[in-house]
Amino acid sequence: MKVLVIGGGAREHALCRSLSLDPDVTALHCAPGNAGIAEVAQVHPVDALDGAAVAELATSLRADLVVVGPEAPLVAGVADVLRERGIPVFGPSAEAALLEGSKAFAKDVMAAANVPTARSYVCTTPAEIDAALDAFGAPYVVKDDGLAAGKGVVVTGDLAAAREHALACDRVVIEEFLDGPEVSLFAITDGETVVPLQPAQDFKRALDADEGPNTGGMGAYSPLPWADPELVDEVLRTVLQPTVDELRRRGTPFSGLLYAGLAITSRGVRVIEFNARFGDPETQVVLARLKTPLAGVLLNAATGNLAAEPPLRWSEGAAVTVVVASHNYPGTPRTGDVIEGLERAAEVERAYVLHAGTAHDADGRVVSAGGRVLSVTATGDDLADARTQAYEALSRIRLDGSHHRTDIAEKAAASA
Repeated sequence: MKVLVIGGGAREHALCRSLSLDPDVTALHCAPGNAGIAEVAQVHPVDALDGAAVAELATSLRADLVVVGPEAPLVAGVADVLRERGIPVFGPSAEAALLEGSKAFAKDVMAAANVPTARSYVCTTPAEIDAALDAFGAPYVVKDDGLAAGKGVVVTGDLAAAREHALACDRVVIEEFLDGPEVSLFAITDGETVVPLQPAQDFKRALDADEGPNTGGMGAYSPLPWADPELVDEVLRTVLQPTVDELRRRGTPFSGLLYAGLAITSRGVRVIEFNARFGDPETQVVLARLKTPLAGVLLNAATGNLAAEPPLRWSEGAAVTVVVASHNYPGTPRTGDVIEGLERAAEVERAYVLHAGTAHDADGRVVSAGGRVLSVTATGDDLADARTQAYEALSRIRLDGSHHRTDIAEKAAASA
């Protein structure tokens, strides 16, 4: 099987790594890729948002499967162009991807499907914003209706800050605060059959102890030793399957990766948000634990044959990933800094480095090229073991001005 992956972050590096280990994959390509992906796949300088260009590349490569990683190409309709050309693609249509592209659309689907979620208001005027903020009170949860690369959500006790963020959005969703721990659960679907993956937890705040601004994610771990063993079955029954069924009923079937961001509240499971693609950094730990070869599963989803897929196989161990972020992230990041120590990090047993925002400079050195630069990932017999491996590998890397959290999976490992 020849596979083309679209995207250039750590999520796509994780996908490419798993696909490169699949014996059925005879050729692996990625567009546009990054410095790390180039080590496991042939990279191509194609604009991921240009559906026609992506389709032309897939055709020229005679790709048997295209996997669209990021949300922006999905919302832009890249998967639609590929389907029109008869190319199997893992990723939803632009209409179905609105589940992530519009918070208001997602709320409407959840209401129709009777999916449990936070009460909310969709606001477009200052008066509506003020009324919604007043109705829910602190802590305030304010979400840009559209895509914002993981940084469109503000959760704050500061009314002025909440209002400022809301006013900066064309359309905004203001909702009640959900208490309790958060869980990410992915599911692969062909529009009818839904196959859940293993849950993970990510860390959105930039600093230790969940301090600092929201980010796209500073680390993740899987499994969740504190979670109810029935959690996956419950979410499949009450959230994932009803959502897929509702989208199919509307004539916009969702085929690809459905990501449910969940809060385990005192009143039960509630959906915080949906994404229409693999999450970053949770993909890094979920795929690290998946033993079933990936390509066949994704192809079965893309071609409507997921019901024939045998049950997925998982490792009994754990996985942890820690994000190395560039100077000033999640503000305007500094780029172009040389990354040292990658070879030494790779020498740590059961650890590896996934590239997010990296590139090669004129001298061929690996340099930073984005806000989140690396995902240092490790597996272990348990979370404590995986943490040890990940942080040992991270300690061997040097990136001037970089920062990372030191507490990824710490509480979960202590309680396991």
